[in-house]
Amino acid sequence: MPVTERLISIVTPVYGPSARFLPEAYKSLLDQELPDGWTWEWLVQEDGDGVGAAGYLPADDPRIRISASRRGGPQVARTMAFGRSRGSLIKVADADDLLPAGTLHRDITVLTNHSEVGWTTSRVLDLLEDGSTRGFDMDPPEGVIASGAVLEHWKQHRRAQVHPASLCARRELVALLGGWLALPASGDTGLLLGLDAVSDGWFIPEVGMMYRLHEHQITRHPHHSTGEEWEARMNVMRERAEALHAWVKRG
Repeated sequence: MPVTERLISIVTPVYGPSARFLPEAYKSLLDQELPDGWTWEWLVQEDGDGVGAAGYLPADDPRIRISASRRGGPQVARTMAFGRSRGSLIKVADADDLLPAGTLHRDITVLTNHSEVGWTTSRVLDLLEDGSTRGFDMDPPEGVIASGAVLEHWKQHRRAQVHPASLCARRELVALLGGWLALPASGDTGLLLGLDAVSDGWFIPEVGMMYRLHEHQITRHPHHSTGEEWEARMNVMRERAEALHAWVKRG
Protein backbone atom coordinates (compact mmCIF):
# COMPACT_ATOMS: atom_id res chain seq x y z
CA MET A 1 0.00 0.00 0.00
CA PRO A 2 1.58 3.33 -1.04
CA VAL A 3 2.37 5.82 1.70
CA THR A 4 0.50 9.12 1.56
CA GLU A 5 2.41 12.21 2.58
CA ARG A 6 0.57 14.80 4.67
CA LEU A 7 -1.61 12.04 6.13
CA ILE A 8 -1.49 11.11 9.80
CA SER A 9 -2.80 7.64 10.67
CA ILE A 10 -4.41 7.15 14.08
CA VAL A 11 -4.27 3.50 15.20
CA THR A 12 -6.88 2.40 17.72
CA PRO A 13 -7.32 -1.11 19.17
CA VAL A 14 -10.77 -1.86 20.53
CA TYR A 15 -12.33 -4.83 22.31
CA GLY A 16 -15.80 -5.35 23.78
CA PRO A 17 -15.81 -3.27 26.98
CA SER A 18 -14.06 -0.27 25.40
CA ALA A 19 -16.22 -0.02 22.26
CA ARG A 20 -18.75 2.19 24.09
CA PHE A 21 -16.13 4.94 24.33
CA LEU A 22 -15.64 5.19 20.55
CA PRO A 23 -18.15 8.04 19.98
CA GLU A 24 -16.22 10.28 22.40
CA ALA A 25 -12.92 9.35 20.76
CA TYR A 26 -14.40 10.19 17.36
CA LYS A 27 -15.64 13.56 18.58
CA SER A 28 -12.13 14.37 19.81
CA LEU A 29 -10.84 13.67 16.29
CA LEU A 30 -13.48 15.92 14.77
CA ASP A 31 -12.25 18.71 17.05
CA GLN A 32 -8.73 18.55 15.56
CA GLU A 33 -7.50 21.27 13.19
CA LEU A 34 -4.53 20.14 11.11
CA PRO A 35 -1.87 22.17 9.29
CA ASP A 36 -2.73 23.16 5.73
CA GLY A 37 -2.72 20.23 3.35
CA TRP A 38 -2.88 17.56 6.07
CA THR A 39 -5.68 15.13 6.86
CA TRP A 40 -6.19 12.11 9.09
CA GLU A 41 -7.37 8.55 8.79
CA TRP A 42 -8.59 6.43 11.71
CA LEU A 43 -7.65 2.75 11.72
CA VAL A 44 -10.00 1.08 14.23
CA GLN A 45 -8.87 -2.50 14.84
CA GLU A 46 -11.28 -4.89 16.56
CA ASP A 47 -9.37 -7.27 18.81
CA GLY A 48 -11.36 -10.48 18.34
CA ASP A 49 -14.90 -11.32 17.28
CA GLY A 50 -18.13 -9.61 18.25
CA VAL A 51 -16.74 -6.17 19.11
CA GLY A 52 -19.23 -4.28 16.93
CA ALA A 53 -17.27 -1.04 16.55
CA ALA A 54 -19.29 -0.04 13.48
CA GLY A 55 -22.39 0.27 15.65
CA TYR A 56 -20.80 3.16 17.53
CA LEU A 57 -19.43 5.14 14.59
CA PRO A 58 -20.90 6.84 11.51
CA ALA A 59 -20.90 4.86 8.29
CA ASP A 60 -20.50 7.91 6.06
CA ASP A 61 -17.04 9.15 7.13
CA PRO A 62 -14.48 7.63 4.71
CA ARG A 63 -11.64 8.54 7.08
CA ILE A 64 -12.79 5.78 9.45
CA ARG A 65 -11.53 2.33 8.47
CA ILE A 66 -12.65 -0.56 10.67
CA SER A 67 -11.28 -4.09 10.52
CA ALA A 68 -10.98 -7.10 12.82
CA SER A 69 -8.28 -9.61 13.67
CA ARG A 70 -7.99 -12.65 15.90
CA ARG A 71 -7.83 -11.84 19.61
CA GLY A 72 -4.22 -11.04 20.46
CA GLY A 73 -4.42 -8.07 22.80
CA PRO A 74 -4.01 -4.36 22.11
CA GLN A 75 -0.37 -4.58 21.01
CA VAL A 76 -1.21 -7.02 18.21
CA ALA A 77 -4.29 -4.99 17.26
CA ARG A 78 -2.22 -1.79 17.01
CA THR A 79 0.31 -3.51 14.76
CA MET A 80 -2.48 -4.90 12.57
CA ALA A 81 -3.97 -1.40 12.28
CA PHE A 82 -0.54 -0.09 11.30
CA GLY A 83 -0.46 -2.72 8.55
CA ARG A 84 -3.59 -1.16 7.03
CA SER A 85 -2.47 2.44 7.41
CA ARG A 86 -1.20 4.79 4.71
CA GLY A 87 0.05 7.83 6.61
CA SER A 88 3.60 9.12 6.83
CA LEU A 89 3.01 9.69 10.56
CA ILE A 90 1.54 7.17 12.99
CA LYS A 91 -0.39 8.33 16.06
CA VAL A 92 -1.44 6.22 19.03
CA ALA A 93 -4.96 6.68 20.44
CA ASP A 94 -6.83 3.98 22.32
CA ALA A 95 -10.61 3.67 22.09
CA ASP A 96 -11.11 4.89 25.64
CA ASP A 97 -8.80 7.91 25.40
CA LEU A 98 -9.36 11.44 24.10
CA LEU A 99 -7.18 13.77 22.03
CA PRO A 100 -7.52 17.40 23.19
CA ALA A 101 -7.94 20.01 20.45
CA GLY A 102 -4.61 20.92 18.88
CA THR A 103 -2.89 17.61 19.59
CA LEU A 104 -2.43 16.43 16.01
CA HIS A 105 -1.44 19.91 14.84
CA ARG A 106 1.36 20.04 17.41
CA ASP A 107 2.61 16.53 16.58
CA ILE A 108 2.69 17.26 12.86
CA THR A 109 4.33 20.67 13.32
CA VAL A 110 7.20 19.29 15.42
CA LEU A 111 7.93 16.40 13.06
CA THR A 112 7.66 18.66 10.01
CA ASN A 113 9.96 21.33 11.42
CA HIS A 114 12.54 19.03 13.01
CA SER A 115 13.77 16.42 10.57
CA GLU A 116 16.26 15.08 13.12
CA VAL A 117 13.42 14.08 15.49
CA GLY A 118 11.69 10.75 14.94
CA TRP A 119 8.87 10.81 17.48
CA THR A 120 6.90 12.99 19.86
CA THR A 121 5.13 12.58 23.17
CA SER A 122 2.92 15.03 25.04
CA ARG A 123 1.75 15.84 28.52
CA VAL A 124 -0.96 13.36 29.61
CA LEU A 125 -3.76 13.76 32.12
CA ASP A 126 -5.47 10.78 33.72
CA LEU A 127 -9.23 11.08 33.28
CA LEU A 128 -10.83 9.60 36.40
CA GLU A 129 -14.24 7.99 36.48
CA ASP A 130 -15.76 10.98 38.30
CA GLY A 131 -14.63 13.31 35.51
CA SER A 132 -11.71 14.84 37.41
CA THR A 133 -8.14 14.75 36.08
CA ARG A 134 -4.73 13.95 37.49
CA GLY A 135 -1.32 14.93 36.08
CA PHE A 136 1.70 12.77 35.26
CA ASP A 137 4.59 13.57 37.61
CA MET A 138 7.73 12.99 35.48
CA ASP A 139 7.33 15.34 32.51
CA PRO A 140 10.66 16.53 31.07
CA PRO A 141 11.28 20.05 29.74
CA GLU A 142 9.86 20.99 26.35
CA GLY A 143 12.00 20.04 23.38
CA VAL A 144 14.44 17.36 22.33
CA ILE A 145 14.69 14.09 24.27
CA ALA A 146 18.12 12.78 23.36
CA SER A 147 18.34 9.19 22.20
CA GLY A 148 19.05 6.98 25.21
CA ALA A 149 17.46 9.27 27.80
CA VAL A 150 14.24 7.27 28.00
CA LEU A 151 16.09 4.00 28.54
CA GLU A 152 18.30 5.43 31.28
CA HIS A 153 15.29 6.84 33.13
CA TRP A 154 13.34 3.61 32.66
CA LYS A 155 16.19 1.52 34.11
CA GLN A 156 16.06 3.56 37.30
CA HIS A 157 12.28 3.77 37.70
CA ARG A 158 10.82 0.98 35.54
CA ARG A 159 8.71 3.79 34.17
CA ALA A 160 9.44 6.19 31.34
CA GLN A 161 9.52 9.93 31.96
CA VAL A 162 7.08 10.37 29.06
CA HIS A 163 3.79 8.59 28.43
CA PRO A 164 3.72 6.04 25.57
CA ALA A 165 -0.03 6.51 25.11
CA SER A 166 0.71 9.91 23.54
CA LEU A 167 3.24 8.70 20.94
CA CYS A 168 3.37 10.00 17.40
CA ALA A 169 6.17 8.62 15.21
CA ARG A 170 7.50 8.61 11.70
CA ARG A 171 6.16 5.65 9.78
CA GLU A 172 9.55 4.28 8.77
CA LEU A 173 10.64 3.98 12.41
CA VAL A 174 7.49 2.08 13.43
CA ALA A 175 8.12 -0.25 10.47
CA LEU A 176 11.78 -0.65 11.38
CA LEU A 177 10.85 -1.74 14.90
CA GLY A 178 8.11 -4.10 13.77
CA GLY A 179 5.31 -2.20 15.46
CA TRP A 180 4.34 -2.85 19.06
CA LEU A 181 5.95 -5.53 21.21
CA ALA A 182 3.64 -8.55 21.37
CA LEU A 183 3.37 -8.64 25.16
CA PRO A 184 0.32 -9.06 27.42
CA ALA A 185 0.87 -5.42 28.42
CA SER A 186 3.51 -2.67 28.14
CA GLY A 187 3.95 -3.13 24.38
CA ASP A 188 3.58 0.62 23.91
CA THR A 189 6.43 1.20 26.37
CA GLY A 190 8.42 -1.35 24.38
CA LEU A 191 7.86 0.66 21.20
CA LEU A 192 8.82 3.87 23.01
CA LEU A 193 12.08 2.31 24.20
CA GLY A 194 12.79 1.13 20.67
CA LEU A 195 12.14 4.58 19.22
CA ASP A 196 14.44 6.04 21.89
CA ALA A 197 17.20 3.70 20.68
CA VAL A 198 17.07 4.76 17.04
CA SER A 199 16.14 8.44 17.17
CA ASP A 200 15.87 11.59 19.25
CA GLY A 201 12.35 12.44 20.39
CA TRP A 202 10.52 15.61 21.35
CA PHE A 203 8.34 16.41 24.37
CA ILE A 204 5.33 18.70 23.87
CA PRO A 205 4.26 20.29 27.19
CA GLU A 206 0.63 20.91 26.18
CA VAL A 207 -1.83 18.18 27.11
CA GLY A 208 -1.97 15.73 24.22
CA MET A 209 -3.93 12.86 25.76
CA MET A 210 -6.75 12.35 28.23
CA TYR A 211 -6.01 8.85 29.53
CA ARG A 212 -9.27 7.41 30.80
CA LEU A 213 -9.11 5.19 33.90
CA HIS A 214 -11.80 2.51 34.19
CA GLU A 215 -12.31 -0.98 35.55
CA HIS A 216 -11.67 -2.89 32.31
CA GLN A 217 -8.16 -1.59 31.65
CA ILE A 218 -5.26 -4.00 31.25
CA THR A 219 -3.37 -1.94 33.82
CA ARG A 220 -5.91 -3.07 36.45
CA HIS A 221 -4.82 -6.71 36.06
CA PRO A 222 -3.06 -8.07 39.19
CA HIS A 223 -0.05 -9.20 37.09
CA HIS A 224 0.49 -5.78 35.55
CA SER A 225 3.07 -4.50 38.02
CA THR A 226 4.35 -7.50 39.96
CA GLY A 227 5.16 -11.18 39.63
CA GLU A 228 6.78 -13.43 37.03
CA GLU A 229 4.89 -11.96 34.08
CA TRP A 230 5.96 -8.43 35.02
CA GLU A 231 9.59 -9.54 35.40
CA ALA A 232 9.52 -11.22 31.98
CA ARG A 233 8.02 -8.14 30.33
CA MET A 234 10.61 -5.89 31.89
CA ASN A 235 13.43 -8.23 30.79
CA VAL A 236 12.20 -8.35 27.19
CA MET A 237 11.93 -4.57 26.96
CA ARG A 238 15.30 -3.94 28.57
CA GLU A 239 17.20 -6.52 26.52
CA ARG A 240 15.65 -5.37 23.23
CA ALA A 241 16.31 -1.69 23.96
CA GLU A 242 19.91 -2.35 24.98
CA ALA A 243 20.50 -4.48 21.89
CA LEU A 244 19.09 -1.75 19.65
CA HIS A 245 21.27 0.91 21.27
CA ALA A 246 24.36 -1.28 20.87
CA TRP A 247 23.52 -1.97 17.22
CA VAL A 248 22.99 1.72 16.45
CA LYS A 249 26.33 2.60 18.06
CA ARG A 250 28.07 -0.03 15.92
CA GLY A 251 26.74 1.66 12.80
